[in-house]
Amino acid sequence: MLTKKTGLFVSFEGIDGSGKSTQARRLADTLRAMGHTVDLTREPGGSPGAEEIRALVLQGDPDRWSPETEILLFTAARRDHMERRILPALAAGQVVICDRFADSTRLYQGASRGDRRVLVDALHDLMIGREPDLTILIDMDPATGLARAKGRQGDEERFEDFGLDLQRTMRDGFLELAAAAPERFRVIDGRADEDSVAAAVLDAVRPALP
Repeated sequence: MLTKKTGLFVSFEGIDGSGKSTQARRLADTLRAMGHTVDLTREPGGSPGAEEIRALVLQGDPDRWSPETEILLFTAARRDHMERRILPALAAGQVVICDRFADSTRLYQGASRGDRRVLVDALHDLMIGREPDLTILIDMDPATGLARAKGRQGDEERFEDFGLDLQRTMRDGFLELAAAAPERFRVIDGRADEDSVAAAVLDAVRPALP
C-alpha cells in the first residue's frame, strides 16, 4: 500500500468511556485554531463504505459475529478508510486525527475472545501496511469508563455489552501495547478534568506537528 506522507497521522485509543472521542475533537479544534488543516475521522468508519460496515459491527447481539468474521470486517473497513480518506489527506499535508485505529482491533478482536492477535497483525501487514505517527492513549479506570459508556445515548453498544471484564482486559492490553511501542504511544491520565487532559494531549502532539 502507498505510504508516502507529508502530514501527521494521530490516533486516539482507550477503553470505552475513556473520553478519547472528546479529546480527539478538542485537539482538532485547537489545531485548526493554530492554522493547521485537520481531518477528524473515526474507526470503524470514516468513509462511506466503512460507515456501512460500522453499522454491522457495532449494533446487535454481542455474539452476532464470530471473532474471525469481525477481524475481516474491521480490516475491510480500515482498507477503504485508508484508500479514500486518510492517505489522500496525509499526502495533502493535513493532520489526520482518527478516533481508534488498528490498536483497537488488535485488542477488541484479537484478544477479547481468544488469542487471534497473530491473525490481526498478519491482515494488517498485508492490507494496511502502516501505523499512525503518534498514538494518544487516554488511560481510564475500567469501571468508571464502562459507567460513562453505558450512560451514553445511542444504539452502538455492542462491545459495552460484553461487560466490565472486557474493559479490564482492554485497559491492560492498551497499556501493554504502549509499553511495547514507546516511540509511538503517549499515555495520558484520563482521571484529570477535561481541560487538563486536553492540555496534556496538546503537549504530547505539539513536537510532532508538521
